Amino acid sequence: MQFEQHYVNRSNWLRAAILGANDGILSTASIIIGVAAASTTREPIILAGVAGLAAGALSMAAGEYVSVSSQADIENSDLAREQKEIDEMPEAEMLELAKIYEGRGLSKELSIEVAKQLSEHDALGAHARDELGINEITQAKPFQAALASGAAFIVGGTLPVFVAVFGNLPQMIYLQYAFSILFLVTLGSVAAKTGGSSILKAILRVTWWGTMAMGITALIGHLFGISV
Repeated sequence: MQFEQHYVNRSNWLRAAILGANDGILSTASIIIGVAAASTTREPIILAGVAGLAAGALSMAAGEYVSVSSQADIENSDLAREQKEIDEMPEAEMLELAKIYEGRGLSKELSIEVAKQLSEHDALGAHARDELGINEITQAKPFQAALASGAAFIVGGTLPVFVAVFGNLPQMIYLQYAFSILFLVTLGSVAAKTGGSSILKAILRVTWWGTMAMGITALIGHLFGISV
């Protein structure tokens, strides 16, 4: 028997990983481009890239943890409030579930029967899923998000640093542009493949915004025109 393949169970960590890798490539490359636009030596370019890589990875991991923890706090608060209502008003909460199922197309009698059986089996789980929209797939996981985002940032940010170390210095800005676009295209392809979505759409999205970010950063570096 052939089972359908679904990708929504990957959405939480995949979102954090894509965000981290994309930001790692763009942030590090943009910093390097900005410094390279105002520098004639390699050392400050590499130093800026490595510093941006380290700071960015820690910032992304911390930001994801705090953000997703806030989401988890809200979910836990809602679940605690729902459990209190179930304990104090079980009949009213069961009828509330029945109204939800009736609104989705079930007959009134069947809605009440479904709500009754689900409430007897796992009342909080039924309310979490059907009233609050919380389930095991969508539930916030702070540590998972922080690890995925921070690790992906390091992987993504290391690539422009390698270009800064080994690339031709006079052509550094153009090399960063070219390789960053290549990295972004690869990231978009891998992300789309992993998530089961359109590869072309993912590539166009990341390359467009990546080009904009790096172009603006290079412009700022030229405008300041400070020799480092």
